[in-house]
Amino acid sequence: MTEPTPAPDGWGARARIGVVVPHADVGPESELQALAPRDVVVHGSRVHFGAMRAGGEMDPKIPHAPVRAFVEPPHVDTAVELLAAAPLDAIALGFTSSAYVLGPAGEKELYNRLRGYTRGLPITGTTKAAVAGFDALGARRVAIVNPPWFDDELSGLGADYFAEFGFEVVQHGPCGLPSNQKLITPEALTDWIRTTVAEAEPDAVLVAGNGIRAVGVIDELERDCGFAVLTANQVLLWHALHLADAAHLASEITSYGRLFTVSPS
Repeated sequence: MTEPTPAPDGWGARARIGVVVPHADVGPESELQALAPRDVVVHGSRVHFGAMRAGGEMDPKIPHAPVRAFVEPPHVDTAVELLAAAPLDAIALGFTSSAYVLGPAGEKELYNRLRGYTRGLPITGTTKAAVAGFDALGARRVAIVNPPWFDDELSGLGADYFAEFGFEVVQHGPCGLPSNQKLITPEALTDWIRTTVAEAEPDAVLVAGNGIRAVGVIDELERDCGFAVLTANQVLLWHALHLADAAHLASEITSYGRLFTVSPS
């Protein structure tokens, strides 16, 4: 009599990544798990985001005060501490706009504070990962496609953020799509980048904002436009896997852009 083979049950994970997300946003976890190779598991922790309502609804333009409040103590600190209590390999912040508001210096202070709650686990975030991704790809001329719920001032702060790291931001702005997560389709995002961003001839484009549906268009845009395409959740997983000493797992991702062919310096 042969021994029964148990069905997969999720316990044989090769890596576990924790992600902190806004309380009503399913985008980061959805895209991270879609990107992840087999047996790489994503675990979420939620923090209240004052610009989001039940069902994931937001105002057409989000105010800046809740963006800053998202990363102020104690709630994000608690979320990180609770994630770090689990047997994870790395932690990621699935939230872009707070780094724009804080700027590089304020963001550095944020990570220094949060490291006190991580039990030594590496921690990254969207903009930190994007900087590492641009550098790894050798991209200096970059375009930033921000979600439609970012206003012009917030988009400008994002351009300033990347300029402080020495990148030439050749195009940036809120994309001209409906300011509603459920109405942003891969086809509409692809058309916007082809018609509005490609003419700036960047080395790479970042689709910022972890709540914008984006990872499904990466390969097609890279083939058609010639530049590297980074998205908020793509760079988050790429950087988290490398920080978790799981570069071999990152290299298994073959359908979501050339980013997964390079390593952070």
